[in-house]
Amino acid sequence: MIKSQFSQPIKLLRWFFYLTFLVLGCWCAANYELLYYGYGQGEGQLRILWNTEPIATLLEAPTYPDSVKKKLQLIQEICTYTEDSLGLNPSKNYTTFYDQKGKAILWNVTAAKPYELTPHQWQFPLIGTVSYKGFFDKQKAQKELDRLKQEGWDTGLYAVSGWSTLGFFKDPVLSNWLNYSEGRLVNLIIHELTHGTLYIKDNVEYNENLANFVGDEGAKRFLIAKYGNNSAQIQSYLQTQKDEKTFRVFVLNEAQKLDSIYKHLPPHLPDSEKQNSKQSFMKEFIANLQAQHFYNQRYCHYFDEEMPNNTFFMSYLRYNSQQSMFKQEFETKFGGDFKKYMQYLKKTYKHSL
Repeated sequence: MIKSQFSQPIKLLRWFFYLTFLVLGCWCAANYELLYYGYGQGEGQLRILWNTEPIATLLEAPTYPDSVKKKLQLIQEICTYTEDSLGLNPSKNYTTFYDQKGKAILWNVTAAKPYELTPHQWQFPLIGTVSYKGFFDKQKAQKELDRLKQEGWDTGLYAVSGWSTLGFFKDPVLSNWLNYSEGRLVNLIIHELTHGTLYIKDNVEYNENLANFVGDEGAKRFLIAKYGNNSAQIQSYLQTQKDEKTFRVFVLNEAQKLDSIYKHLPPHLPDSEKQNSKQSFMKEFIANLQAQHFYNQRYCHYFDEEMPNNTFFMSYLRYNSQQSMFKQEFETKFGGDFKKYMQYLKKTYKHSL
């Protein structure tokens, strides 16, 4: 009697587990590449986190020079400032330190259609669609780059100076940052902490443009508050920002020209002729860039070693195409008040990551 009462539910439960394992197995088989990539990224991120040291410990260590301690203390001040004066979320980021030993540790792969300003898109859980793919292993990054090249994409590979894990991990200070100027360091920290405060799924261009805007404006305010209006730190930063604006206006205008060229190419034009038009534009682009006036001439030599392709323009648009929009919204609607602006953004996008 007991057996007849319970045998049917047990069979149903057994079949439920069989079906669950079957579905899970099929999903894993279909998403093997994503799982393999995710494992590599997780392993790389955890390797870094495992080898960090608390900054509080370093500040007390007699073996670390005062110049290093001064930069670490500056980073702590920046983090406090972002919470108190800019309205960014509190976090435990940048309370630990990772020694890169002078080496790059993360590389991004990007791709774009060869005759369109259209980026290749990757799809990831949680963060959604992204137009770049990061690797902690350069060989794996190169393999992905080669695969995309074989498929006919324009490609780009570059080392990443910093990134945000969006609150999933406690992001460390990277040792290479200690070589940055005050302005560049402040800008980078604020940029990444902005990602940790607000990140909209499937909208990488909005996210990066916002972080760039907050980084640019926030760094200026921090440097003035800490060093004064006439300090060498703020004057150097403002000069760099002037060069960045000149470069940004030039590149955005040139991107529009390139987009127009692509859109007016006859549909049945051979790829060889499309490539000739493209290369002619790129050569003219470099010549016009070298004719621009910059305080720092490194901008004129941006492409001395390699000809740009569509990935350069797509990457630049990703980070800089909406700066005027953010600045206008910030100043006209919120009177330049960062706390009110960030409160508005967080309320508007309260369902973001």
